[in-house]
Amino acid sequence: MIFRQLFDHESSTYTYLLAQRIGGEALLIDPVKSNVDQYIQLVREMDLKLVFAVDTHIHADHVTGIGELRQSTGCTSAMGEMSNTDCVSLHFNEGDKLKVDNLYLDILYTPGHTDDSYSFVMADRVFTGDTLLIRGTGRTDFQNGDPADQYDSLFEKLLKLPEQTLVYPAHDYNGMTVSTIHEERLFNPRLQIADKQSYVEIMNNLQLDNPRLMDVAVPANRKCGLKSAA
Repeated sequence: MIFRQLFDHESSTYTYLLAQRIGGEALLIDPVKSNVDQYIQLVREMDLKLVFAVDTHIHADHVTGIGELRQSTGCTSAMGEMSNTDCVSLHFNEGDKLKVDNLYLDILYTPGHTDDSYSFVMADRVFTGDTLLIRGTGRTDFQNGDPADQYDSLFEKLLKLPEQTLVYPAHDYNGMTVSTIHEERLFNPRLQIADKQSYVEIMNNLQLDNPRLMDVAVPANRKCGLKSAA
């Protein structure tokens, strides 16, 4: 399998390139618009055909590249059904699969950070968007976020994956690149709580500033990062 973890320094976003083989089909998860040329160059260098550009949710801290990638490469742009946007060529739901050649990603609906947050699961790894971060969890105070929903997404879905499952989030602000379900169970301070109400209280009292680009990014991302939704 081809796997590349790419990093956007301005927004601390991870973008993931996956393919089963050189010369085969490829998928990009959470691409950043300002890095689209880099993605296209890498795809060409590895003799891949980009067939999917996918967002885990509507991001508030960067403008997505899925629309521009669709225009440039003809790939399918995709978001979850709950994203409530008409600009993508495919909406997915929990229980669906994303397929590139014989590589499959199972889709989990993991709301809480936003009401349109999804995670993508493979046999040995999970792409958790902003739901589960390394030693943290995504904030729940905008875009219809809900800490109770996030608790359920974490404890009833993601943390029930096998302990050795690799965790690849959409962001990291401390130089961490990967974790495991086992590590997060043991060392993630947000998960060391007694019950759902304790988690809700922690998340409701974070008092964080809004992301710097939120007023720009959210409207742009509802249009797939394009000037129009066409």
